[in-house]
Amino acid sequence: MTTARALPTTPAGPGHAGPSPARPAGVGTAYRWEITKLAALVRTRAALAAALVLPPLVVLVLNGQTPPVDTLYGRYVHDSGYAVPLLLLGFATQFVYPLLTSLVAGDIFASEDHFGTWKTVLTRSVSRSQVFWAKTLAASTFAVVLLGVLATSSIVSSLLLVGHQPLTGLTGQTIAPGRALGLVAAAWATDLPPLIGFTALAILLSVVSRNPAVGVVGPVVIGFVMSLVGSVGGIGLLRPALLTTPLESWHGLFTDPSFHGVIWQGVAVSAVWTAVCLFLAYSSLRRRDITGG
Repeated sequence: MTTARALPTTPAGPGHAGPSPARPAGVGTAYRWEITKLAALVRTRAALAAALVLPPLVVLVLNGQTPPVDTLYGRYVHDSGYAVPLLLLGFATQFVYPLLTSLVAGDIFASEDHFGTWKTVLTRSVSRSQVFWAKTLAASTFAVVLLGVLATSSIVSSLLLVGHQPLTGLTGQTIAPGRALGLVAAAWATDLPPLIGFTALAILLSVVSRNPAVGVVGPVVIGFVMSLVGSVGGIGLLRPALLTTPLESWHGLFTDPSFHGVIWQGVAVSAVWTAVCLFLAYSSLRRRDITGG
């Protein structure tokens, strides 16, 4: 009977590399896992589907109705396909953005508390900091994709259903179709910094409250209050500091001459909101005792 012999082990030396230790998972690995989890959620798919499907439906409804002349660019929705995305943009900044981005960002941390899975997530190979930044990047990715889908659907459906007619600017000038397309796309892009700011706000509420409902509803309520405060005259320096104010900075693109100072101011204000909210959320998560779940 032949017995198997164990292979001899060679001690590690200058010319022999020993067995390499398992590489710990980093932010990239945790980020890919968070993206996979988000892609599997029904609410994530529903939000993206709504961003894709609703704009064409709104354009169809507007085509069969009297133009909403009391709204910005509402009077031109039958005259130019470039006016409809701007009308939808104004509506999205008031109601849609905080809700859609908070569906993910407001729940991405609180769900771990709700289901008691923190100890499972925080394994030896993933640190608390890595989990925080992976979740933050995943929520921000969703916000960027959401804005891209909503903007593309709004612009394409409007041009197909209404047309490529010249656009009338806010100061009465005529904007040629080619230039109008670039300006409309740029207008949607100016909403990305404040959208990331609302994402950071939702993350903060998600971490601090540990309650998914607060994380999802909180940014919507805060955004509504900011809009009300911003519409009140005589508030001086308060209005430029609100996170909702940069959502209107695109107006300067459609005047003659155009002005871009408010856009860069909006980027700076959004960056401050984002940095402060993420700092507070990160600090809260780092100090938290999660040994119970």
